[in-house]
Amino acid sequence: MRKWRSAVVTAAWVGVGTAAGALGAWQLATSDSGGAAHSRPLDEGAVERALAATSASPSASPSPSGSPSPSHSPSATPSQKQSDRSTLRFTGGTATVECRSDGTVYLVSWSPADGFHMDDDVERGPGPVARLEAEPSDDDEQEDLPYEIHCGEDGKPRAGVVADADD
Repeated sequence: MRKWRSAVVTAAWVGVGTAAGALGAWQLATSDSGGAAHSRPLDEGAVERALAATSASPSASPSPSGSPSPSHSPSATPSQKQSDRSTLRFTGGTATVECRSDGTVYLVSWSPADGFHMDDDVERGPGPVARLEAEPSDDDEQEDLPYEIHCGEDGKPRAGVVADADD
């Protein structure tokens, strides 16, 4: 009698665990947000279309994020002039940059590459030069990568590694 009761209790626990797993999978599959399993990274064209749509409707505001993110996407400054946005890719990450008609540069957003994080001390502009620093996440032997970004004569942004002021 005792073996039979033990088998029934074990079967009940297995059934409850299976039901809980199935309910969780069903909830993720039918949720509106879709969860991380359904999100896909945007390509450059999709980012530009999304930025254009945001610029076209000033009442649009970014949706709040449920978790902290290492990337930074602040809203445009009120004194922003007509400008061209470009995405720069560099060893430590990417940055969306505006070269403004007055010759100044403005960092719209930035995001680290895998294995890096961005230092919090960012000089975003607008100004003649913007600065940010990509730091290796877990490799003490790899050097930090401080970048200066400016607008070239052609109105396109240029990024270059500069000497690290912290050393």
